[in-house]
Amino acid sequence: MQQQVRTELFLGDCREVLERLDEGSVDLIITSPPYADQRKETYGGVHPDHYVEWFLPVSRELLRVLKPSGTFILNIKEKVVEGERSTYVMELILEMRKQGWLWTEEFIWHKKNCYPGKWPNRFRDAWERLLQFNKSKKFNMHQDEVMVPMGDWARSRLKNLSKTDKIRDPSKVGSGFGKNISNWLSRDKAFPTNVLHLATECNNKNHSAAFPMELPEWFIKLFTQPGDTVLDPFMGSGTSIHVANRMGRHAIGIDIVPEYYEMALKKPSR
Repeated sequence: MQQQVRTELFLGDCREVLERLDEGSVDLIITSPPYADQRKETYGGVHPDHYVEWFLPVSRELLRVLKPSGTFILNIKEKVVEGERSTYVMELILEMRKQGWLWTEEFIWHKKNCYPGKWPNRFRDAWERLLQFNKSKKFNMHQDEVMVPMGDWARSRLKNLSKTDKIRDPSKVGSGFGKNISNWLSRDKAFPTNVLHLATECNNKNHSAAFPMELPEWFIKLFTQPGDTVLDPFMGSGTSIHVANRMGRHAIGIDIVPEYYEMALKKPSR
């Protein structure tokens, strides 16, 4: 019997709405907050110098509602201010660590169809950060769910193995971990890298920065199981919420913009 998924959508400031959620009730948080000085017409815009101060009350509540075994994925990217990259993302990471967050990993979203452009001192942005934070070093992670085909390299690399490929080489950094290439001889899949090659969402013209559906789907597979709860405190048009429901997860979405809230309400849950 298939479990009935639950969806809760809230219209309002997430800093206030999050206070109403139970402590330790969320398995995965995945969100893309407005970047500094971006989306001014909808979210008001936050100056880079004040971004950390603005976001820390949000991250404090997210830390409270996340389960000890849960994960927080934060999609964010530094903007360019007068020809120089801002440092507010690095400053935010340091301050969140002081709050009690563990900065566990950093994924890169490579935008395969990024907009063309030309600037005098840089090239076009083709990637964004996806920062992984956790409350503890032991968290739920289902790596087998995101394995990828071995690819053409396996046929050439594994065709003629040397003697050293068939033993467990000691790690050069002394970590105790090494490699045994022959372990992959009979496998048709491998674990992915921390770079996700996904196109941006072009069909959603009612939202300025919509996730491609494959992005939350990948992290939901990796960090949750059916019946778990996924939270997006800046849900926008509701892509993460829709994907979570389709995958059999409970979902909680929050947004301060009435138009986005209405869009999320109209999206089918399954």
